[in-house]
Amino acid sequence: MGSVITGRAALLPFCVVDADGEELEPVSAYLRYMMLGNASPLTCRSYAFGLLRWYRLLWCLEIGWEQATEAEVATLVGWLQNARDPKRERKQTEPGPAGSVNLKTGKPSPRVGYAPRTINHALTVVHGFYSFHGRSGDGPVTNPVPDSAQRWQVLAHGHSLELEQIVQRAPLRQQVAGRAPRLIPDTLWAELFAAMAGDRDRALLAFYVSTGARVSELLRLTLEDIDWGGQLIYVVPMRTKLRQPIPASPDAFRYLGHYLASDGLPAPGQPIWRSRRDESRPMTYWAIQRVLQRANERLGTNWTWHDAHHTALTRMADDERLMPAEVPTTAAPAPEEDRASKVETVYVFLRGSGCRIVYEGPPE
Repeated sequence: MGSVITGRAALLPFCVVDADGEELEPVSAYLRYMMLGNASPLTCRSYAFGLLRWYRLLWCLEIGWEQATEAEVATLVGWLQNARDPKRERKQTEPGPAGSVNLKTGKPSPRVGYAPRTINHALTVVHGFYSFHGRSGDGPVTNPVPDSAQRWQVLAHGHSLELEQIVQRAPLRQQVAGRAPRLIPDTLWAELFAAMAGDRDRALLAFYVSTGARVSELLRLTLEDIDWGGQLIYVVPMRTKLRQPIPASPDAFRYLGHYLASDGLPAPGQPIWRSRRDESRPMTYWAIQRVLQRANERLGTNWTWHDAHHTALTRMADDERLMPAEVPTTAAPAPEEDRASKVETVYVFLRGSGCRIVYEGPPE
């Protein structure tokens, strides 16, 4: 029922249509408003899929979006807690039942149902949609997604830094357990790197762990973004939107050279990472996910790109050649999350007595 399609204007990169192909104007109006606030097209896409999910529920219940209440939101949460995430269907079956701990990595496999962060993101999307239409005067008087009055009181008094410690969750919001950084040990990292299928995959993994760049940033790399002599790559971070250089390891450039020598150079302005199935085309997010999934199937592990990101940041934090200001301290958001959700986690942490003394004080 319904789908998300590519929009025809920069102000609406994605839109939602019903089963007859008719555009849902209430959704489009909200997405256009978001884009006016300089939202990323990927954020627009994420919100479009979130609202499509909400509309599908309302269609099944035969309720118009203007008549939705907290009861329908509770139904959405209950369904998400027990439904199978279709993105997990793309993966091969992991060893062991859902929620069991992998013996090699020590990581649990995903449980049945959507993750708490995904459910909270779905609530954020629907809440924002109704807040927008409430201000416009064409939606219900009361937002069907319950809010936390205590949260607004704390924010009004300027205590945002203590928000997580003193504010209770709003009704229906899921409790998200804190996660320690998931560093891949050196021995298991060597096994993972050796399990890569070829020079392209080795280059991808080497660039990822030596730069700390996001997957989306690496996927957009072109030949013009590669500084072979300076051992740098140029990326456009999501937050700053400014092109900036990032140093990478010599091994990453070596494997990249082997890959380009065997597969050929892409056209000017085209991404360097190409799919090898059927016709050559730029790699997608799901294609790069399969890179690790194939290695996991060979090794019997359940590593993710997020684990590699943790590994990169931890190695940087332990590198005495880097000052603390040079080490990234936040993780990249997952595709289904955005800046309105709690997606940032500090990964630079102290392990035992591993704190470095950077400034001891003025000379005597």
